Amino acid sequence: MTTLQRIPVTQEGILALRKELTRLKQTERPLITEAIARARALGDLKENAEYHAAKDQQGLIEAKIAKMEDQMSRAQVIDISKMKNEGKVIFGTTVTLENTETNEQRTFTIVGEFEADIKAGKLSITAPMARAVIGKWVDEIITVNTPSGPVEYTILSVQYGTKNMT
Repeated sequence: MTTLQRIPVTQEGILALRKELTRLKQTERPLITEAIARARALGDLKENAEYHAAKDQQGLIEAKIAKMEDQMSRAQVIDISKMKNEGKVIFGTTVTLENTETNEQRTFTIVGEFEADIKAGKLSITAPMARAVIGKWVDEIITVNTPSGPVEYTILSVQYGTKNMT
């Protein structure tokens, strides 16, 4: 018997996943069903571009729903807001780093793979930067291997929910 691989996810991430899954099932799925019915009413399905486009769209939506349901079934919600912040970087923390050469600061939250969004400051746990900081502490210097060579950062702060450690 194989066990399903658990997927770490933040509290915020699981709520967003549930919301999107509900939207797909309750809004998108009925809309595409209506579009298929309208296209079917137009007649000959072999030459009916609207029907084929709607069926393709239905396939995409159903695949998205299936993928999200799989993610939900394997999700392991990790809520760090109740943990004591001692300055250690763990999954779900918000980390502020400073490049030791340029003094440029970067802040990101370490999240699960499917909730990662670099523009929103959410970095996947599997990203090299996240792997480099996990398990480290405030004031520690870490090295991240980048395509242009190693870059050193100092961990300036670690935030667990609303509890900040600097």
